[in-house]
Amino acid sequence: MNVGLGLPIGDPGKLRSWARRAEDGPFTTLALLDRLVYDNPEPLVTLAAIAGATSRIRVMTEVLIVPVRQTAVLAKEAATLDRVSGGRFTLGIGTGVREDDFQAAQAEYRGRGRRLDEQMTAMRRVWSGEPYSEDIGPIGPAPARPGGPEVLFGGFVPATADRVARWGDGFLGATFSPEEMGRFFRGVERAWQAAGRPGSPRLVAQANAALGPEPVVDEARRAVRAYYGFADYTDNVVNGMLTTPEAVRQAVTAFGDVGADEVMLYCWSTDVDQVDRIACTLP
Repeated sequence: MNVGLGLPIGDPGKLRSWARRAEDGPFTTLALLDRLVYDNPEPLVTLAAIAGATSRIRVMTEVLIVPVRQTAVLAKEAATLDRVSGGRFTLGIGTGVREDDFQAAQAEYRGRGRRLDEQMTAMRRVWSGEPYSEDIGPIGPAPARPGGPEVLFGGFVPATADRVARWGDGFLGATFSPEEMGRFFRGVERAWQAAGRPGSPRLVAQANAALGPEPVVDEARRAVRAYYGFADYTDNVVNGMLTTPEAVRQAVTAFGDVGADEVMLYCWSTDVDQVDRIACTLP
């Protein structure tokens, strides 16, 4: 089972230390969340720095709010990050759910799913080396991975499975129990097969985790509560955080049992020693 880490957003200056510590361990991926109207580092910029501080571990957005971004610029940024990281970049993307992010970006909130569909068509064209439009030529550089970086779609609605099947390489699910995750995974697989895609989609599950003394766990719970404070399921997310080695082991096993190819353990406390504590829980 592949296991990655979601990086904490509370102290961006520590993230290269997190990255080097994680690369020395059993972890496969490092990820960063995306918000605009929030006190988090911009993920593409930060992941470029992390890719430069590492050589093996993958870097991923978890997930990038694509409809608030200009399509051609994002296509170029993603291809560049894939190229400079040596093909270690995964573009996890979604539509976004907070209206203030769209207001700040002067982007339309309504119709964001349709806009994402249009953006994916354009970005796949850019990454394949085709002209951007009839009047605009190709946009480089070419990504390291032919056809563009790996793309995972995150979301909570059936349309997400259809997007995976049309443009993506896989699905990333968060805040679901293993049983719920399994149902989403099966829906993605059915959409993939119905679209006639060869092989199978990559399936990634995310769970929140905090291992350490009480102040570390308390910091993580405060951070999760602040981030999800807009939602009516905030308490469930906070209470569902994995805070013991046994809980981490059980979750990784359970997600693997329903078909996850990778489990991302999102860390909300800035204590870098969590990297070693989590590593010790893994086989």
